[in-house]
Amino acid sequence: MVAVLEIAGYAIVGGALLEVAFGLFGMLRRQVERARHDRAEEALFRRRSQALLSAAEARRETAELSWTGFRKFEIVDKVMEAEGICSFYLRPHDRMPLPPFEPGQHLTFRLRIPNQAKPVVRCYSLSEAPSRREVYRITIKRVPPPPNEPEAPPGLCSDFFHDSLQVGDIVEVQAPSGGFCLDRTRETPIVLIGGGIGLTPLLSMLNSIHDSGSEREVWFFYGARHGGEHVMKEHLRRIAAGAPNVHLVVCYSEPRAQDRLGEDYDRAGHISVAMMRERLGAANYDFYLCGPPPMMSSVTADLAEWGIPESAIHFEAFGPATVKRARPAASAESVTEVEVVFARSGKTARWTAEVGSLLDLAEANGVAIEFGCRAGSCGTCSTALREGEVDYLSRPGSPPERGSCLSCVAVPKGRIVLDA
Repeated sequence: MVAVLEIAGYAIVGGALLEVAFGLFGMLRRQVERARHDRAEEALFRRRSQALLSAAEARRETAELSWTGFRKFEIVDKVMEAEGICSFYLRPHDRMPLPPFEPGQHLTFRLRIPNQAKPVVRCYSLSEAPSRREVYRITIKRVPPPPNEPEAPPGLCSDFFHDSLQVGDIVEVQAPSGGFCLDRTRETPIVLIGGGIGLTPLLSMLNSIHDSGSEREVWFFYGARHGGEHVMKEHLRRIAAGAPNVHLVVCYSEPRAQDRLGEDYDRAGHISVAMMRERLGAANYDFYLCGPPPMMSSVTADLAEWGIPESAIHFEAFGPATVKRARPAASAESVTEVEVVFARSGKTARWTAEVGSLLDLAEANGVAIEFGCRAGSCGTCSTALREGEVDYLSRPGSPPERGSCLSCVAVPKGRIVLDA
């Protein structure tokens, strides 16, 4: 009987000791997990603090080093990146320091092209990270005639860059600008969607995240026709292979026989939101996109259908009227024609929705308004509003100053008087 009681006592004591041990183990595990969580929170706080300090320093340097008007830059290098796609490296002719810029911004050029009556203004996105301050880089695709119009002239400015401008030549450039920018102070996950040469501002964003050492989750969906037009293939592959937070998905719409699925590209066909939903699952991302009009229109519409809020969809116009906002259907009482007065020209015209933008109306009536991008990005077409208000067909890259409008994407809300 005593032996039985002793065994029972040992069992009770052993059970109590095991309970204490498990309790201690659980407590130690929770402490380890809490310490790990605290370290992660501390690291995140340090990254955010550093990002805020860097942003403040960048604003200070921009204020000190930026310039107004056009500044002379020398082309110091030309590098072919793919078929018909070339990068141009630009250094200030005065050798003074360059101001920083935001990833996604562009440069505006004033080009003196032979046989043109006046300088031509064009915008090209910066394709390198802001951290690389010795030179600016833009990457330009030669624009051929449209497939259905082989006799039409090729792209005026892209051909000028590719064929006429050489290392040592001088070009005139405005300071970096544009509102299509990555917010580097945030750590929220993002999706970059680039079609063709539209990858350039997104490449600046990707390089910026990579250079900073940020662990921000990035999905990069890149579409090209085939391997011959795959821009900076090895560079993108190296970043994706070396950064666990970066996921690269390459689509070829017209792969060649030598293009290898699984090595050169990941999917055949065009970029689609259906494909993104397969990869992403959740929709808690900010989306940045730039590409040709068909891609931009379909992707933005499908993102909205997926339930992505407009505030989470950021895009760079790729030529005129790439993405138009949905406008409310006109009621029976709505005015179908609006009077537009061009005060300095002494002309009055009737605007209708079929006309398009105020710039389109001006050109149709022989009123000269300077323009560059025709996409609301460069600000060249900014025109003072003497009377009235305007709406926009697409969101301007940089809002105009108060009392002015960007005529290339503006439409009248009612009777207006323009200083043009």
